[in-house]
Amino acid sequence: MKQTVLFAVLGLLSASVAHAHTPPPLIVVEDRGGVSALPYYEALSPAPDAHPPSASVPAPRIGTAAEAEAAMLPVRSMTLSPGREPRRAIQAPGLTPLFLIGDDERSRAWLQRRQHALRELQAVGLVVNVTTHDALHALRRLAPGIRLSPVSGDELAQRLGLRHYPVLITATGIEP
Repeated sequence: MKQTVLFAVLGLLSASVAHAHTPPPLIVVEDRGGVSALPYYEALSPAPDAHPPSASVPAPRIGTAAEAEAAMLPVRSMTLSPGREPRRAIQAPGLTPLFLIGDDERSRAWLQRRQHALRELQAVGLVVNVTTHDALHALRRLAPGIRLSPVSGDELAQRLGLRHYPVLITATGIEP
């Protein structure tokens, strides 16, 4: 009897080893209708492609950062204008210092006057009104080493109740 059981176990083991190289078919436990999930499983072990892609398909062109930035221009923030924003306290723990400026005389003077403090704070500049790539570069030349990015400021202005720029925003306050 022990020999019969041993041969049966060895037979099962050899059968399972023989089929180890091919996955067993899926067993349907319950079918409630609906859409087949087979496409999801096929992606896990795809069959060899009968027609590999042609080598003549061009690779997509990835533009430069300058091209991407130029594509964002012009930037216009409809709810913000140059002017004096009142100083006030806010509570925004962990907020990276940032400032809003535009391509206007008031913003240029503010940026030149505050550039050393902005560098010390490692503040990020959001240029909320600028029309051309040249105008953006002119602002960058006024304060080298300070990151300036063209971005619409409308949503930020709404959230913080801002109407004017230039303004510095830190974790503890808003100041002109």
